[in-house]
Amino acid sequence: MNRDTGQKLGLRSLGVVGLSMCVLTTFNMPHKADSRDLLPPKEQKDTAFDETTGQSFDDQKRGVPQSIFISIHMAKGYEVEWDSFGRQGWYTQDPRIKPIDPGTTVFAPNTPAIYVVFEVAPLEDPAQFGAQWFLEDEHGMIVSDTPVGRDVLEVPGHSRWGFLELKSPPNGWPKGKYQVKLFITPLGQQPFHAANHVGMMRFKIVDQPGVAGAAGTQ
Repeated sequence: MNRDTGQKLGLRSLGVVGLSMCVLTTFNMPHKADSRDLLPPKEQKDTAFDETTGQSFDDQKRGVPQSIFISIHMAKGYEVEWDSFGRQGWYTQDPRIKPIDPGTTVFAPNTPAIYVVFEVAPLEDPAQFGAQWFLEDEHGMIVSDTPVGRDVLEVPGHSRWGFLELKSPPNGWPKGKYQVKLFITPLGQQPFHAANHVGMMRFKIVDQPGVAGAAGTQ
C-alpha cells in the first residue's frame, strides 16, 4: 500500500467517525418541550366524522339490562325514597330514585324540565352520566349540531341511582320531536365524546300531550 492510499483511507475513517459522533450527539440532545405539550387537551367541538346513533332505550323489556343500565326511563319527575330499605326511619347513603309517570314521552311546551331516571349496577369507580338533546326534522335527522341543552351528573362509586334533567329553553320548548344522546365517561374526562356515546331516547313536544299520548297507544 502506497502513501497516497494510506492517506485516503485515513481521511475516510475520520469521516465515518465524525458522522457517527454527529448522529450520537443529535439523539442524545435533550428534547426541548414545546409549551403546547404542557397544556391539557381542549374539549373537541366535534368528535365524530359523521352523525352517531346509539342503542335506543325507549323500548324497555323487564329484566333485560340496557347497556350499563338496569333500568332507564323518561319521566315527568322523580321521588327520593330515603327510607325505602331497612327499617322505617333508617336512612341510606344511596337513596332510591323513583321516576314519576315513567315512560312518558310526550310533553307540553311549558314543561319546565323532563327527566331521565336510571338505575345501574353499583359502580366500582365514580363516573359521569351526560345527556345532550337535539331537535329533529320530519325524517328523524338532527336539525343542528348545536344541542338544545346539556346536563351532566357525577355519580359516586358504589351508587346505583341517578337522574338527568332536561331543562326547558328560556322561551319554552319549540314543538317537534327531540333526540336525547346519552353518554357515560370516567370522572375527569370529556363528558360528551363520541366514543362514550352509549344510547339515545326520544320525546315529543305538542300542544295537547294527553291527546297525542292516547293516540300513540292505540
